[in-house]
Amino acid sequence: MTGWQAAAIGWHLASRVAYVGGVGWALARQESDQIFTRAHGVDAGFRSFRRIAAILMNNDAVSFALLCLATWRTLHTLAAQPAVIAAGVGLIVVGVSVKVWAARTLGAEAYYWHDFFAPGEAKWPDPPGPYRLLRNPMYTIGYLHAYGIALVCGSAYGIAAAGFDQAAILLFHHVVERPHVRRLLGGTAPRA
Repeated sequence: MTGWQAAAIGWHLASRVAYVGGVGWALARQESDQIFTRAHGVDAGFRSFRRIAAILMNNDAVSFALLCLATWRTLHTLAAQPAVIAAGVGLIVVGVSVKVWAARTLGAEAYYWHDFFAPGEAKWPDPPGPYRLLRNPMYTIGYLHAYGIALVCGSAYGIAAAGFDQAAILLFHHVVERPHVRRLLGGTAPRA
């Protein structure tokens, strides 16, 4: 492993922990102490949080892409084979499509956890979208694009990072999101 590869892996792991841990901490503090909304209200507080979350999320995405590029063709036996690249592209298409479909179903504000800022407006979507078919489409099938990017790059480290990323976001869901939704909706949150 080269120094650049180690740096890319380290940056990405730190970015994922910062994203999941930072957003999780901020949402927990918002729910318990209204850390964002107490002084400036719901709209300004939500905008402030969304800026922070977007920076963390975008940094995480860029660091993942760079990890895959820095560790290009480390999946030696499968790297650059047309069937592997085609499978990777297929995973990207499916993952992005499901993630976009889920985000559109929930709405733009829900993508950034708006229900932590305006709990009175929270409601589970009447699922015309992927929530009818999947318990948690964004964090399950919606993560296939990460594995696809790693396959297209032939990156063994990218595949491992995609697994780590998905495990981290599912842990975030179980520790932060799911209990919050259950409290809001009186214990009626769907299993995920």
